[in-house]
Amino acid sequence: MTTTSDLHVVETRPLVAPALLHGDLPIDPVAAETVTGARRRIQAILSGQDRRQLVIVGPCSVHDVDAARAYASRLAPLRERHSQELEVVMRVYFEKPRTTVGWKGLINDPHLDGSYDINTGLRLSRSLLLDLARDGMPTATELLDPVVPQYIADLISWTAIGARTTESQTHREMASGLSMPIGYKNSTDGSATIAINAMQAASKPHHFLGINHSGQASIVSTTGNPHGHLVLRGGNRGTNYHLEAVQDAAAELSKAGLQERLMVDCSHGNSNKDFRRQGDVLEAVADQVREGSTHVMGVMLESHLVEGSQKLSADRSAMTYGQSVTDACISIDTTAQLLERLAGAVAASRVPV
Repeated sequence: MTTTSDLHVVETRPLVAPALLHGDLPIDPVAAETVTGARRRIQAILSGQDRRQLVIVGPCSVHDVDAARAYASRLAPLRERHSQELEVVMRVYFEKPRTTVGWKGLINDPHLDGSYDINTGLRLSRSLLLDLARDGMPTATELLDPVVPQYIADLISWTAIGARTTESQTHREMASGLSMPIGYKNSTDGSATIAINAMQAASKPHHFLGINHSGQASIVSTTGNPHGHLVLRGGNRGTNYHLEAVQDAAAELSKAGLQERLMVDCSHGNSNKDFRRQGDVLEAVADQVREGSTHVMGVMLESHLVEGSQKLSADRSAMTYGQSVTDACISIDTTAQLLERLAGAVAASRVPV
């Protein structure tokens, strides 16, 4: 009989069950408090009860877990220093959307060699998140594959739904069941409408196909996630971090019956893909905060130990330690300067006129 299925499938390999990975790397009370405490504080910032700024900062993607730990050790004192003005959460991205093809992140290809050892990628990712949470560093990520949350979401304090996936019904359904606040990025053309639609959709209950804790194919039913917000990241039509764009987006949120609070991504379209311009974007946002804007509640920065980016190499020893292999990043030293300026703007906004 003629074969009609799996014509383009080379192989299938068993995937470790979430319960097994959780059993090997269980969350403990210290890590759980880091996660839940940060989630509560982020929710308070979203509602306007907490007038600090939320800062999602870290490498574009994690390809070296040791370098990620080293980055966290440099970020931790900055987080503590500015805790009265900023809620600093480390960006720890394991999945990378690609416009065409390329390295898809630590979970998909942890050895950077095309071996696609996903079970190891999931283990490395969970282990890193657990270590950071135990050290008191809350983390943020972008979730792409709807199976992945079963493995790591209990250790995440904030999640992004990216510009390429905000319109996806699958990701809106996934978001409706996630336990942490979620930032929805405007589409790649710069429009906020699709992200606002996603916020509304994900706040409602859904029923969809997924996996359970044991790894069994399941029907997942959710309550909806009310803790969503807009992220302005610029787009093909230009930047959208300046005051007029923020006000327009806030008006669109209000028209949709949503809270007029949003985050600005200082990278991507807003920096015109020039990592050095992230500082200019942050300065413009800091000016709005200093002048008392109630619309901007946070920023995103792409930052690593070493500025710039590098190509993947089969010879790992030839690669620069602590430098991005995806989008170019600012250095941790530059990051410290920018956090100082944003914290200063928050402090200035509290001074009575």
